[in-house]
Amino acid sequence: MNSRTPLLLALALATVAVAADDKKKDNKAKSDLLPPDKRRATVELGQHLTRPPAPEPLPAELAQPFNPPGFDLPDRSETPPAPQPGLAGGGGPAPAPGGAPGPAAPAAPAPGEREKLDSLAAKLNPTGTILLGGNRLLSFGTKNVRIGADFTVTTNGQDYVLKLVAVDATTFTVRLGADEVTRPIKPGK
Repeated sequence: MNSRTPLLLALALATVAVAADDKKKDNKAKSDLLPPDKRRATVELGQHLTRPPAPEPLPAELAQPFNPPGFDLPDRSETPPAPQPGLAGGGGPAPAPGGAPGPAAPAAPAPGEREKLDSLAAKLNPTGTILLGGNRLLSFGTKNVRIGADFTVTTNGQDYVLKLVAVDATTFTVRLGADEVTRPIKPGK
């Protein structure tokens, strides 16, 4: 054996022994926290910084952008019109000089196409959809309607022809004239 080998072996054992002794000394846990006396100043500063200052009161004449005066009043479109001078109490025609009633008030206007379409679509009760040959059909029990097809809806003795414009899994769209409306499909109702 070479004379250097025992020397190197002894040196390696001494190094391992010194390292193990250092590890035993370092195993003692060191705290990351400062002692209570030293950290008291930091805690007091943190509490002071997290306490928001009290806001100073605003002047009374300052305009409030999120609550302007009169904001809670109804819009002009929501208020009834003011009584006109020729009408008694604003509710009906003024009596003629002889005591006979004046001209009759005009009747309420007939609903437009949009109102008709809304009421008709609300009355439609499809039972679901069917996918047939890549085309989705709207099903009304035994009757199925394809997209683009016209179908008749009768209400109050009058027939209306609606066109089915679109159908997906949960909604359908119908058209009356130029107006369209989309409604949910609620099967089982």
